[in-house]
Amino acid sequence: MTRSSSEPAASPVADAPAAEAERGAFSLALRPLRFADPLQWLALGWRDFRRCPGIGLFYGGCFMAMGWLLMVVFQHAPAYVLALSAGFLLTGPFLCLGLYQASRHLERGEKPDLGDSLLAWDQRTGTLAIFGFVLLVLEMLWGRASLIVFAVSFDGMPDFKGSLLALLDPENLQFIIAYLLVGGLFAGLIFAVSVVSIPMILDRPVDAITAGLTSLRLFLTQPLVLVWWGALITAIVVLAMLPWFAGLLVAGPVVGHASWHAYKAAVGSAVDA
Repeated sequence: MTRSSSEPAASPVADAPAAEAERGAFSLALRPLRFADPLQWLALGWRDFRRCPGIGLFYGGCFMAMGWLLMVVFQHAPAYVLALSAGFLLTGPFLCLGLYQASRHLERGEKPDLGDSLLAWDQRTGTLAIFGFVLLVLEMLWGRASLIVFAVSFDGMPDFKGSLLALLDPENLQFIIAYLLVGGLFAGLIFAVSVVSIPMILDRPVDAITAGLTSLRLFLTQPLVLVWWGALITAIVVLAMLPWFAGLLVAGPVVGHASWHAYKAAVGSAVDA
């Protein structure tokens, strides 16, 4: 069937999302990143936070409440708390979905809305659920590995009576080294597959595998900048956790907004490839 002369020609821009979905992870262009870019992302994240402080403080309050919950977990299961803490830091892109939605609206010149940010997951429910399940499996494996390290290092589960200092006593150096090695392996894997995956799923018609592989490819091709970005995130959030997690009220949403800008700076489109 021939196209009617009155039928408009397909727009290359309109066809770009479909092209991305069809061509897959290895067709997306990855833009070169500079070592100074993570600081620029944080500056943009702070700008977005100031433009919609109510939304940011809501999510910041949620992050702070989760920190308090971690302390409760530590009182009853110290073997899990370090893995849960690190996993909380590195699965932040999934937890910050509403902040990505807010930054997305700001980028378009639109006013973000709290209700809309809370329902951001509804746009790509299936894909987000699949990716979230992958992260959950990795977290469960991390937690199981933590238990094994505890059991081998202490010949069973010791009673630290809620003291993190007792857990990190220099006499437990062998445990600390083993735990850091195991934790570093899982932390690196989770960060590599999630650093741009969730904002990418929100922003583009891609599946969970394409998003995860694109994120992993970005990490493997530009490891120095991405490790620097991960170190910045970790340092900021750890420092924010020190005063009874109160710093997360601001640091959490700023990092969330900044992660959106990291994704936008790093990942091109299929038509750019």
